[in-house]
Amino acid sequence: MRNKKFLAFITTLALILVTAGGAFAALSLSNFPAGSSSNNNPIVPIVKRASLAVVNIDVEKITSKRSQRSPFPFDFDDDPIFKHFFGDNFREYNRSVPMKGRGSGFIVSKEGLIITNNHVVDKVDKITVSVLLADGSKKTYEAKLQGSDPTYDLAVIKIEPDAALPVLELGDSDALEVGEWVIAIGNPYGFEHTVTAGIISAKNRSVHGGEVNFDDFLQTDAAINPGNSGGPLLDMNGKVIGINAAIAPFAQGLGFAIPVNRAKEIMGDLISVGHARRGWLGVGIGNVTPQMAKIYGGGSTEGAMINDVFKGDPADKAGIKRGDIVIEINGDKIKDAQALTNKIRSLAPGSTAKIVVIRRGKRMTFNVKLDERAADPDSRNKSDNNKEKDSSRKESDSSTALKDFGINRISRLDSSNKRRYGFDSEAQGVIISEVSRNSPAYNVGIREGDLLLEVNAREVMSPEDVAKAIGKDDALVLLIERDKNTFFIQIEKDKSSK
Repeated sequence: MRNKKFLAFITTLALILVTAGGAFAALSLSNFPAGSSSNNNPIVPIVKRASLAVVNIDVEKITSKRSQRSPFPFDFDDDPIFKHFFGDNFREYNRSVPMKGRGSGFIVSKEGLIITNNHVVDKVDKITVSVLLADGSKKTYEAKLQGSDPTYDLAVIKIEPDAALPVLELGDSDALEVGEWVIAIGNPYGFEHTVTAGIISAKNRSVHGGEVNFDDFLQTDAAINPGNSGGPLLDMNGKVIGINAAIAPFAQGLGFAIPVNRAKEIMGDLISVGHARRGWLGVGIGNVTPQMAKIYGGGSTEGAMINDVFKGDPADKAGIKRGDIVIEINGDKIKDAQALTNKIRSLAPGSTAKIVVIRRGKRMTFNVKLDERAADPDSRNKSDNNKEKDSSRKESDSSTALKDFGINRISRLDSSNKRRYGFDSEAQGVIISEVSRNSPAYNVGIREGDLLLEVNAREVMSPEDVAKAIGKDDALVLLIERDKNTFFIQIEKDKSSK
């Protein structure tokens, strides 16, 4: 676990991974009516049963720390030559310092398998697990990382217990309803086995910020804080329905948990091979805007737009093309880009996916044999260059064809521009040379140096081609290439230019 990452879990001013939930003011056990007892309070027996299977996790990473007084730009450890000149004082300049952290987890097998968050145990040197015993005492164990998955922020660790351990049963997060009561047990700020309760506030929440990038969170108002990460969120049957993972800081009752069904999908892989094996289609995708639907589809904005097809990957081999709109996979409707991502993730590498697309208004079906998603998808070959075409036509007044949209100037992709902007000799299209700040084009992310490939589904090779493709339209769909990746983007005319 990186030092800066770990410290950020506790002090960050944005969404942070180390925590889930954001308030101490959630419903507690004292909120029940006067006179209630364990006989009519359903939370008490659940906590009694579940607490023995919830563990505290302490982690430690040894990092090299150099004193600010050190005259050296590098770490030299205990090099005898430097000790000869500086003696024992050299230790003041360079020493190893343990960075410590704390989280939660829960036992899922009698043999000692424990689920927690990946960010709790990521890149640490030592993991210690404290187990609560029936007599109220604690026992600690050294743990080893069994497998991890940064995508879902999940990890499985393993201890070697002396006897069979109590376990928590995994429930069904898909069956949850908004408004259902839930219970969180964890280790917030080191207060071991803290119990809080609340409701499911929402489902399918998207949280994107820093390194949090997840679109299927359960939202709860149960109080969760730093140290709760990896702990269970329980339903009123005492089953795990979520793994606490993130909070919105400075907010009251905004905590997020990973649905337990995501853990069930990959837990077997984490245990057996150490990572999640997911299907890989080999495409770049985006949501469908009304203008994109009008030009590339049949009018509906439902589906996922194929922005790019990675050469040699499954989609490319099957015949799927850039500009196709995926509307169905294996009989399941695809509502948007995230639905496509979730569906492909759920399919096993080597399986065949029946994918239905809309191509220029025509419905087409492809059977695609999925590959396995690489640990670093960016390492795949994402180039999709076309054959060189004649680009010797002279630039004209058409260089300002997109001025009303905030693109002040476009240029031919001649040899000079290829060198200037880093395109290879086979690249084709039109260079975006100048973009006005705070213009429609700038606000949707278009920048100088982007390569314009298509305008309203028409391939463009010169500024003249662009002018012809625009016509009298007030809204355009552009196909842009940047860093060898392509994406569709919709822009509208600057109203102030009319």
